Amino acid sequence: MVDFQSRDTRRGHDEDDRDPAESSEGARDDEEGARGEDGHGDGGHGDDADSADHDHHAHDVDSLGVAVVTVSSSRSLSDDPAGDAIVEVLEDEGHKVVSRDLIGDSYDGVQGSLDGLVSRDDVDVVVTTGGTGVTPDDVTIEAARQLFDKELPGFGELFRSLSFEDIGTKIVGTRATAGVADGVVVFCLPGSENAAKLGAERIIVEEAGHLAGLASRDE
Repeated sequence: MVDFQSRDTRRGHDEDDRDPAESSEGARDDEEGARGEDGHGDGGHGDDADSADHDHHAHDVDSLGVAVVTVSSSRSLSDDPAGDAIVEVLEDEGHKVVSRDLIGDSYDGVQGSLDGLVSRDDVDVVVTTGGTGVTPDDVTIEAARQLFDKELPGFGELFRSLSFEDIGTKIVGTRATAGVADGVVVFCLPGSENAAKLGAERIIVEEAGHLAGLASRDE
């Protein structure tokens, strides 16, 4: 097993890469407050609002290089509806899928694949599908988390909230998550086609460009 505990990041970060909720707290001028970096609050007016919105999106990446990884021991790239759904959603938004892989349910295999992808200069975002459940061979989350420099718990929280509308309390069985590894944003989605499409359409294409722009900023 490869030891990833002492990883160095390729890309630096500055204070704009802090938790957005913290910056919005400091920006409030009154009880209702102005719009912070996290998009919460009552919002500004006129030129102030336009300036705040511009600052918020100043580092967005419009066209992403995306790696899609399907984690499954029973599927193939020719029979991968979840991976196909992710690719279709991302390409429809103008992003480029620079890598498409299918690997087995192996901790070392998943971790090694992700580590290789986040080290590539043409990869801004990695999206995995599969291996996020509770069976013994569902190891995507454990493998990915060892690579994360920062975890993004809001992704999993929002995904489960949206999924609850469709599958109810069964959503407690998914551990979908996201994080930043070596300056690259990694999203881990379940292996079903509906779940993959939902996560890609409702969350990833909305926030990936903004997160990737912040995560890859040099000092």
